Amino acid sequence: MKPQTLQDAIKYFADPQNCMNWLAAKRWPDGIPVCPRCGRADAAYLPKLQKWQCKSAHQSRQFSARVGTIFEDSPIALEKWLVALWMVCNCKNGISSYEIHRTIGVTQKTAWFMLHRIRLAMQSGSLMKMGGNGSEVEVDETLIGGKAINMHKGRKLLMQQIRSERERGDVAPGKTAVQGLLDRGQRTIRALVVPNVKRSTLQDAVLTGVQGGARLYTDEAVAYDKLAEHYIHETVNHSEEYVRGRVHTNGLENFWSLLKRHLRGTYVAVEPFHLFRYLDEQVFRYNNRGGKKKINRVTDEQRFDRALSGVVGKRLTFAEVTGKLSPTQV
Repeated sequence: MKPQTLQDAIKYFADPQNCMNWLAAKRWPDGIPVCPRCGRADAAYLPKLQKWQCKSAHQSRQFSARVGTIFEDSPIALEKWLVALWMVCNCKNGISSYEIHRTIGVTQKTAWFMLHRIRLAMQSGSLMKMGGNGSEVEVDETLIGGKAINMHKGRKLLMQQIRSERERGDVAPGKTAVQGLLDRGQRTIRALVVPNVKRSTLQDAVLTGVQGGARLYTDEAVAYDKLAEHYIHETVNHSEEYVRGRVHTNGLENFWSLLKRHLRGTYVAVEPFHLFRYLDEQVFRYNNRGGKKKINRVTDEQRFDRALSGVVGKRLTFAEVTGKLSPTQV
């Protein structure tokens, strides 16, 4: 029986064979293991090693279900990996590397790297545009970063000086801009880090992610003032009101609130160059959240299974995460 709770997951994945069977089902959905070296599909299974051996003569004949996934070349046992994946998927406010370190018995540095690999698996990568069938789409942006009230007086003055010298549309120093798109019909969200909040940047993201003709709701920011050429565009003036019938961006405001509490409460501080991975994590949980209606409800086991489906075909090395690779090596 598949696990339904964290306690069930710990017991179930304590058996290495259960771990390998579940991963193999995601690695090869048709049940036929394929040699990653030559593509041959009649490999023999070696139960003692929990590996397959290709019948062709070449290097690296033996391979496991880990090859071609985020688990490749990891010395951490799958029993620990899958429990960590379950926790990240189903802990509503995220889980820190220190908590993973204490829970599964690895170093904090290892747990930190594991979390980045898991966030890569949560990355959707969908190329389909939102707003199909005339759906309503909310668009908004926010700034992520420390508050001026918490800064040292000298740093606060420096930030004020830099802020006064920046160009229109540039992001305030110490902040990172994030834009979000929320499809009300599909109940899904996308969020991406943007370099600035200029008209060209924000509108290009909308045109790339939303189908023409959709009902588009934004605030009255001038960056969105020409979208009526492509969409049924309505705005709400936040200095006067927040809701006017169906016209509002409260769905995204709710997501920004969840995201910022998640970052400040669990992770405390996030470097800007890692922020997109934390966005992937929060977007995954939001898009796979449990609903009040049974027809829309996503269970913990289903959420875990969807995340595990994303581990295939993705690889992340420690050098990439820490920025030790040159641009030509990435």
